[in-house]
Amino acid sequence: MESGLLNKVVLITGAGSGIGRSTALAFAKEGSSLALLDLDRSSLQSVADEVKPLKINVSLVSADLSTEDGVNSGIDEVLEPFGGTVDVLVNNVGTGSVRRFDDISDDEWRKTFDLNFLSAVRATRKVLPIMRSKGSGVIVNNASDLGRQPEPNPIDYGCLKAALLALTKGLARAEGPTIRINAVAPGPIWTPFWTKPGGFAETLGKVHSLPPMEAVEHEMKLRQLPLGRLGKPEEVANVILFLASDLASFVTSSVWGVDGGSVRSIT
Repeated sequence: MESGLLNKVVLITGAGSGIGRSTALAFAKEGSSLALLDLDRSSLQSVADEVKPLKINVSLVSADLSTEDGVNSGIDEVLEPFGGTVDVLVNNVGTGSVRRFDDISDDEWRKTFDLNFLSAVRATRKVLPIMRSKGSGVIVNNASDLGRQPEPNPIDYGCLKAALLALTKGLARAEGPTIRINAVAPGPIWTPFWTKPGGFAETLGKVHSLPPMEAVEHEMKLRQLPLGRLGKPEEVANVILFLASDLASFVTSSVWGVDGGSVRSIT
């Protein structure tokens, strides 16, 4: 089926690893042009090297997306090779660690707020005038099942992902019918988000007093995940690709769970 993504300019934040990387590769296979932002320049270059045989246009910029200047200047620079235009924005960047509520300081709340929520606010604010002038555009926000079904840990991460879902719903109503805005809500996905030093696996180990992998297995049992495993980043990327494509032309203001069945509610 025709996706309509050929030659579209796709801007992805946090594109160097995990879901962002897999999303970039998925769009590349559709012939989209890529505008990729990440703090880690070497990881972006790795993505560019992988898609080089596809002969698509790729722009890479290293930027601190937890700051207003990083978002604004990063987007200006990464879109410059495309004449400042953009067709699809994927707000993907985010991070988190498992901490009990009593252990989260004000400064840690602010850091979670800046990267997991305010980065999407700023990036969206930056691209909306471009999309409005074009009379078309798609935004896909990468949220979390924890924004739909909160867990005790990590509570700061879940709160800000819930805020991202509210932003998705509100903006979809404001920007229709010309701009579609949706969200994916992944469950536990095996990416560097989990595996890196200080990531979910390691910090879960501290919370449950278990080795990291045993802690992950314990957490999956607690969540009673029907599919019984962590997801793969490409499984989330496939849904993001669909939502950005013409195949989802009547889909807006929606939240698509890619969570292995972790969310039990009907809505």
